[in-house]
Amino acid sequence: MRSRFDEQLALLNKELITMGALCENAIALSVKALLTGDMTLAKKVRQIETEIDDSEKTIESICMKLLLHQQPVARDLRQISAALKLITDMERIGDQAADIAEIVQLANIRADEETVYIGDMARATIKMVTDSVDAYVNRDPEMAQKVIDYDDVVDDLFNKVKQSLITSIEEKQINGEYAIDLLMIAKYFERIGDHAVNIAEWVLFSITGVHKGEAAL
Repeated sequence: MRSRFDEQLALLNKELITMGALCENAIALSVKALLTGDMTLAKKVRQIETEIDDSEKTIESICMKLLLHQQPVARDLRQISAALKLITDMERIGDQAADIAEIVQLANIRADEETVYIGDMARATIKMVTDSVDAYVNRDPEMAQKVIDYDDVVDDLFNKVKQSLITSIEEKQINGEYAIDLLMIAKYFERIGDHAVNIAEWVLFSITGVHKGEAAL
């Protein structure tokens, strides 16, 4: 019975890695569309979003089977519960990457100093998503904590984007509508970072039984 349970857990981890990779690809394509102006890349993000939604349903099904047909002990139960939380955040990451791609398509945004900072934000959030999923699969609390700490990097880059946009508006180098589009894109990347932090916090819960300072379960 336990060997069957372990097989299902291994499948769960595999599917989570796949879903995480889709999220990383969606983020990467959305920012590449922004930096290059390639609208075909922006369209691909919407396709990946659909694959992310499908992955969420697959993982939900695996989790339900583990809960209903197996007999998970407390540690296993935390791991399964955390997986269900993880996929909610990853699904939202996919949505936000698609929102970024949609703005790029509609606004015809060009690469400049502000988008360089946004590119840095994208790379930082990809790292956070990758490391948070790896932390779950490897049950690595130190890596999960590093993801949480790394959010400061994304927040700092977001502030740089804002300041750069303010300066450009004051010097009349860009118009207000363009600045709002870029700020919205930067905000979406900041939110992606927040979702990666959520994932890392649920990883810690799955290992320790404690979530955000609450009592251990």
